[in-house]
Amino acid sequence: MLSLSTIACGSTDNPSAATAAGTRPAGETPAAGPTVVASTSWVGALAKAAGARNITVIAPASVQHPPDFEPTPGDLVKVIGADYILYSVFDGFAAKLKAAAGGAGRLVPVELENTPTAIRSEVTRLGAMFGTATAATAWLSLFDSEYAALSGRVKAALPTPAPTAVAHLWMAYWGAFAGLSVVGTYGPQPVSAGQLADLSAKRPALVLANAHLPSVNPDIPGSTRVEIINYPDASLDLLEVFRTNTGRIIAAFSAQR
Repeated sequence: MLSLSTIACGSTDNPSAATAAGTRPAGETPAAGPTVVASTSWVGALAKAAGARNITVIAPASVQHPPDFEPTPGDLVKVIGADYILYSVFDGFAAKLKAAAGGAGRLVPVELENTPTAIRSEVTRLGAMFGTATAATAWLSLFDSEYAALSGRVKAALPTPAPTAVAHLWMAYWGAFAGLSVVGTYGPQPVSAGQLADLSAKRPALVLANAHLPSVNPDIPGSTRVEIINYPDASLDLLEVFRTNTGRIIAAFSAQR
């Protein structure tokens, strides 16, 4: 998916390794669970949602665009002894992870997109792989409830008439979450003068911007920019991404009034 390379907003936390806490149902896997190395906190968040507890993240969440992170030899040593090494195929350092893995660790590409369909697919797949399917199912039930509540909260805050938006190509699906009509997209490259004129002519109220690629987001007169994020901090709490974006979108509605 194109959105694999848009991994989102940096946090102020700075561990290159994060241990995810979770509950593992009895009878599925040993109490310690599988040892997982994840390329980024977005990948790690999906592993945590699927029921993994022992997760090490290579690229710190504080990096603005983790796929461009350059791991050190010390970072790469972390894959030794891992049961699973999870990565996005668009991570620039994925090849180094593969080369460093060497031993018995299973290399697993993970698709990244913050839509319910994509999240459900990956969490279910990883839970089955890890032997934590019950934990994955429980998390998905929580996710469904939280997603519906947050989406409903945004939609309830929509001004009348509802604003239109343009969006970075890899952030356009947040329009559906917010009940917005996305009338144009841009990117992934910086917007040209001609594209800017076309986008401006649509007179959007909002720009759903990629918070992790700031140089590609246009300034459109009369529009409010919403910095949309894609991944959590070192907590690896994927739901926090939805909470953060909910607050930012609602704040943008207020700015438009």
